[in-house]
Amino acid sequence: MAVTDSTAVTTSETKPKSGFRFNKEHYGYLFIAPFVIGWLLFGLYPVYNTFYLSFTNTTMMSRSSEWVGLENYVRLFADDTFMTAVKNTWLLWILNFIPQIGIAMIASVWFTSTRLKLRATGIWRLVYYLPNLLMPAAIAALFFSLFSFYGPVNQFMVRSGFQEEAMHYLQNPTFTRGLVIYIQWWMWFGATIIILMAGMTGISVSLYESAMVDGANAWQMFWRITVPLLKPILIYIFVTSLVGGMQMFDIPFLLTDGRGSPSQSILTNNILMYLKFASSRGLIGAASAVGVAVFIMTCICAFGIFYFLRDKD
Repeated sequence: MAVTDSTAVTTSETKPKSGFRFNKEHYGYLFIAPFVIGWLLFGLYPVYNTFYLSFTNTTMMSRSSEWVGLENYVRLFADDTFMTAVKNTWLLWILNFIPQIGIAMIASVWFTSTRLKLRATGIWRLVYYLPNLLMPAAIAALFFSLFSFYGPVNQFMVRSGFQEEAMHYLQNPTFTRGLVIYIQWWMWFGATIIILMAGMTGISVSLYESAMVDGANAWQMFWRITVPLLKPILIYIFVTSLVGGMQMFDIPFLLTDGRGSPSQSILTNNILMYLKFASSRGLIGAASAVGVAVFIMTCICAFGIFYFLRDKD
């Protein structure tokens, strides 16, 4: 009888408790849930809503809106200002990206070369990367102060005899455009150096040693070994720089009057989108159409980069 009671007690203790128990195999879904929820709310939904608004005449000054179809896009592509903004955006990005990737590639080869064995490469990398840590608003304010009518540049040029009188540098379209290109290059080429150096240091030294045994020179090793093995890194740099270039806003906006002056020489896509939204009526539908056009243009170019830089085999 005692044995029977002991068995009953043991059975009751080992019986699993009732209630909800989360399967350990599903812990991964629990961990990624905050990211997925955040992406759906703040990533996917805004994209969907922007597409939807671009087909309406929504404004800030009206409660109701109507579906207008492609009317916003027809007006947009018929507007010379939009075409000017697209041309400026591409020009500002290309003219700063070409020297950016070129100088960064040369500097990366020098810093990682086992032949040159340059000293203090860490200090040089720090110096080149520092501009990337500065706020764009601070950089725009700095260069505005430098090249203003009573700024240090005018004072130096006049006192040194290089100019007879002070100049309105930021009222010159060519100079202002060149200044924006320089600032964008100065801010980002240090980050490009860091990324390229990370890719180059990941290439096995034995490949270069084998090539040297076969009689390859430095130029041949660069084009036949370094560049092909850097393709994934180059794709990342090209795409991220393209996305950033098509979204160029802060430096051109803050450097002058916030309208792309002088003569719309630094008017970019995002400045135009902001001006449509910040107009007296708050044209949300028209501004969304600009955003969608830029999004589609960026996607097409990004897919082109993936296609042309893909592995041929």
